[in-house]
Amino acid sequence: MATCSSPQCGKDSESALKCPVCLKNGISSVFCNQTCFRGGWAMHKAVHPAEDNKKFDPFPNFKYTGDLRASYPLSSRRAVPQHIKKPDYAQDGRPLSEIKNDRLGKITILTESEIKKMRKVGLISRQILDKVASHIAPGITTDELDAILHKECLHHNAYPSPLNYYNFPKSMCTSLNEVICHGVPDKTVLQDGDILNLDVTIYLHGFHSDLNETYY
Repeated sequence: MATCSSPQCGKDSESALKCPVCLKNGISSVFCNQTCFRGGWAMHKAVHPAEDNKKFDPFPNFKYTGDLRASYPLSSRRAVPQHIKKPDYAQDGRPLSEIKNDRLGKITILTESEIKKMRKVGLISRQILDKVASHIAPGITTDELDAILHKECLHHNAYPSPLNYYNFPKSMCTSLNEVICHGVPDKTVLQDGDILNLDVTIYLHGFHSDLNETYY
């Protein structure tokens, strides 16, 4: 079962209907039916790589609160090698273990061994965050920072947790200026004076480590 990719839906679906353009780019974007596919097409197509690579704002009618605008098209989904252990949502976007845990409402008490693993994962995620942050400079795009993050995760045999979490298209979140959180890395070019938050989460040894820092 997967999550419908229509922005107006987002329900669980066992449909075999998938976006043909996404399939060509190695992405599985499921839609409940033709109604969801047609109704969500105007927004969904914004994630497709443009042949001429011309930048555009996929949300022209959105009431932005500042000068920042989305800068699409997004780059293709970055691949994760088979040998890297993946969370349960890596394929279909549905975090089943999280959904189950929320329903049970139980808090897991970790063993000493598990706590040691968590600390190790936390240290590695901090190292990855610092590595990405060292590349922050005017002229670089948030998507290029995402590519650096993705490469660093693979170097440590870690899965970038945001990738495909409820169909999130990128490997980390980059929130620029007036964006509060969970910004999608795109073709936006950093400028001198920008305020940028990097939100890094990795999955390794069966644990997620989530941290962020703001740079200016």
